[in-house]
Amino acid sequence: MKNLSKMFKPESVAVIGASNTPGKVGYIIVDNLINDGFEGKIYPVNPKGGEILGKQAYASIKDIPEKVDLAIITIPSVFVNETVKDCGEVGVENMVVITAGFKEVGEEGAKLEAELTALGEKYGINIIGPNSLGITDSHTPLNGSFSQMMPPKGNIAFISQSGAMMVAIIDWSVTSGIGFSKVISLGNKAGVNEIELLQYLADDDETNVIICYLESISDDEDFIRTMRETAVKKPIIILKSGSSSAGAEAASSHTGALAGSDLAFDTAFGQSGIMRVETMAELFDLGLAFSKAPLPQGKNVAIITNAGGGGVLTVDAMEKAGLDLVKFDEETTAKLKQCIPDEGSANNPIDVLGDAPVDRYKESLDIVLHDERVDSLIVMVCPTASADPDGIAQAILDGRRDSKKPIIVVNMGGPSFEDANNLLRDNHIPTYVFPETAVHALSAMTKFAKLEERKYDDVVEKITDVDKDTVKAIFDKVTADGRDTLLGSEAYAVAEAYGISAAPIKLSTSADEAAQLAEEMEFPVVLKIASDKILHKSDIGGVKVGIATPDEAKEAYDEIIANAKKAHPDIVPDGVEVQKMMETGQEVIVGMIKDKQFGPMIAFGMGGIYVNLIEDVSFKLAKGLSSQEIDEQIEATKVSELLKGYRGEAACDIEEVKEAIKRVARLTLDFPEISELDINPIFVYEEGSSALDIKIKL
Repeated sequence: MKNLSKMFKPESVAVIGASNTPGKVGYIIVDNLINDGFEGKIYPVNPKGGEILGKQAYASIKDIPEKVDLAIITIPSVFVNETVKDCGEVGVENMVVITAGFKEVGEEGAKLEAELTALGEKYGINIIGPNSLGITDSHTPLNGSFSQMMPPKGNIAFISQSGAMMVAIIDWSVTSGIGFSKVISLGNKAGVNEIELLQYLADDDETNVIICYLESISDDEDFIRTMRETAVKKPIIILKSGSSSAGAEAASSHTGALAGSDLAFDTAFGQSGIMRVETMAELFDLGLAFSKAPLPQGKNVAIITNAGGGGVLTVDAMEKAGLDLVKFDEETTAKLKQCIPDEGSANNPIDVLGDAPVDRYKESLDIVLHDERVDSLIVMVCPTASADPDGIAQAILDGRRDSKKPIIVVNMGGPSFEDANNLLRDNHIPTYVFPETAVHALSAMTKFAKLEERKYDDVVEKITDVDKDTVKAIFDKVTADGRDTLLGSEAYAVAEAYGISAAPIKLSTSADEAAQLAEEMEFPVVLKIASDKILHKSDIGGVKVGIATPDEAKEAYDEIIANAKKAHPDIVPDGVEVQKMMETGQEVIVGMIKDKQFGPMIAFGMGGIYVNLIEDVSFKLAKGLSSQEIDEQIEATKVSELLKGYRGEAACDIEEVKEAIKRVARLTLDFPEISELDINPIFVYEEGSSALDIKIKL
């Protein structure tokens, strides 16, 4: 992990490209450093020397009399790399390159950037940028950016791949009640990337939560494991743009980055413990909750409201979010009845009525927070004529003093709640306008609190009883034949080598051989044309089922070959495959699609001929796949209910399904040349399973 402490806590900063001309980036950065209270040494660097904003200017970084902790570069792109060499030669270890004109502008810029990256590696310089808006640390304080202002001090770290997004958020934060520990504009990520920053910030005492706006994720051979170790330390919330094809293309042209598929990002984030959001509003709603409130110890929620409708909406949102409505015991209910009029409700959600004075809120709050079964509390206030938002806010603050349970406040209104919201947020209680937002934030906090309980056992790595040599020999032969798709018999041999239960299938090249193989397998059998060029075999009469005798096998062989020649006279089939006909079981599919960034993604779901129509499928990345994630993958599908035994039917062998998922994952990780793999259907029985149709493409 890179040491970035002097990037954000430097004792000295050189601004290369500093200027005396107001409005220029080099002027703004020096001015920001001075006016926002940086207490270290500031060294403006300009070829003309002289004085800039009251500070002595130096013609070169080499002229500065001491080692510089951080260099901020604002000069034209054609001069940047030579300057980086100078910085490396005098021992600068941290650098922010504000300058644009690198890979985001095309091929020439990409060459410049590649050279910049190489120089950073050669001299051991941590480089943020190029094409960055800069960095800020409100605790240092350090404003090494050309933003108009320093963000308010707080405990949220914000990483942005968009400079414009960064300055917009800084401007907005001044009136939002949200404070930041660090704000970082990534730029093109030629050096330090978001993964390294996340690792650093996860150990930063000034940061409680990390939020990110990203357009691409940097390549990391072990992204899942790296992020699992990081995400358990601090909540990481990411808004990853480019979820649409047009958005991905726009992100690529903006940052010069290539992106994996959106499904792969979703899957990678989920398996890593990262929370993904869809909007900027969500990003900061969750950031606010994590930055203000303690984590809940469970998912039991109580609601106090002066509006029955708001309580109903909250309960509906909770059910969708997987949170539980606490059922109060007789003691708690009796206490609540003493302070709530009969017209209200002492059940959960607690309705203190629209005319509720401050004391009614205060008494209810005290009772609920002392109930051991309550893990968190949502307090709702509607601006009725008798409501006292400021008084209720103070009552909430007084009530939570001896409680470590999170309280989320929903002040359902506008100007009348401004002072109450400011008071609550200033005292570490998040507030929202709508109940659904509060529930979403509380749900995210509840899930994060359980993250450390997850077990990552890497079950795929434990599979060692496989025959790699056999599979390699098969793949080599397929490639040597000029094919990219395996025959059914070859695919069966691969499955057999990796312990994947499958119906035996062998290749015959004559009618007599077909009959012999059929007898060896024991009747009945299925015969089907063997050719990677004939896709829809049944449509041309290339499949015969229920073959029960050697004579039937011979006849079927000849008929299949004749049908194939008639339908495709230009194709010479490899022969006819003979497959053992299996008993029908519950049909499932296990497959793999290859993501260009994250590698194999394993699919599981309902199999059979309706697989594309029903679309009952769940995905997990093969790398780092754990037994808990396999369980979750199966549970995420409707076919899981059928496997457990639906409406009196016998339960199927789910352990066999798990074994198939693990072994397909192992196979696709061992052989990255596999681009697609599809096993559909797998018949799952009360005991055991059998794969019928296996397709493998290289």
